[in-house]
Amino acid sequence: MSNALPGAPPTEAAFRAEVRPARRSALSSQRRRAAWMFLAPMLLVLALVAAWPLAQTIRFSLTDARLSDLGGASFIGFGNYYEWVDYGDGDGEAFGLLADPVWWQAVWNTVRYTLISVSIETVLGLVFALVLNAEFRGRALVRAAVLIPWAIPTIVSAKMWAWMMNDQFGILNDILVTLGIIAAPIAWTASPDTAMTAVIIVDVWKTTPFMALLILAGLQMVPGDVYEAARIDGVNPVKVFFRVTLPLIRPAILVAVIFRALDALRVFDLIYVLTPNNPQTKTMSVYAQENLFQFDNFAQGSAASTMLFLVIAMITLLYIKTARLNLEGGRS
Repeated sequence: MSNALPGAPPTEAAFRAEVRPARRSALSSQRRRAAWMFLAPMLLVLALVAAWPLAQTIRFSLTDARLSDLGGASFIGFGNYYEWVDYGDGDGEAFGLLADPVWWQAVWNTVRYTLISVSIETVLGLVFALVLNAEFRGRALVRAAVLIPWAIPTIVSAKMWAWMMNDQFGILNDILVTLGIIAAPIAWTASPDTAMTAVIIVDVWKTTPFMALLILAGLQMVPGDVYEAARIDGVNPVKVFFRVTLPLIRPAILVAVIFRALDALRVFDLIYVLTPNNPQTKTMSVYAQENLFQFDNFAQGSAASTMLFLVIAMITLLYIKTARLNLEGGRS
């Protein structure tokens, strides 16, 4: 409200106070329009490569589609997910994805693989990041060498480790037998008892550098003054890590964990190459691929793909909610 007398012309300060909000509003609208113009190509590409295939997958999951005759698919509702068939004599049988014990085994395999591998990779990645963040001669060379496993294509890594774990000529068995750790060679990728362990070993070897790289980026953002003050005050290094370093890099760790968990939940190539046709390591992605292209059950494969998407979406939302993670890389 202006303090000028009634009928008097507005002062310059009052005029500026009235004009400034209008300018801010116009500037905000201009920035929003510019932002949408820059985002429009990305949103269009995202709709073409993600939203449209997802919509088609959901549509096929509600039909009786076969790979050999996709055009002749008929709508059947949620029968591919769950359907109870009553035989009329008081007895019946359940059909569909949610009634398939193979699917639930694949879900359990995927969750177990994700929990174990991501946990190990987070701990090892943190250790490697702390080492790589320290000052020592040849640090640049070591950083480059650590990234080699992550740079190797997953299929190449899986095939290489399959040879190394072979029970006849694998070098891993030869080393373990020579050291007296095992009495006889083990068929790592073929035995039901060791197949998942073999998959986790290969995944940890390949993906730990990725976790270390993301955590190292968080460590690089920690100001050195904090450590200098702790050193002057004579604070124990262990206490500095838990009271200073870990809280400051927690956002980076949370982001690394969610990225890696999403990748692990949809794992396919590593399982498919390293342990093919093994029920103990079959994941949701492998189950979907088998039904889509091998068993000519395109509809149920689409239902499995849709369920995989829903599982990943729910886990992501739950993680963001419980970890209080915000999209700017911090904590709310």
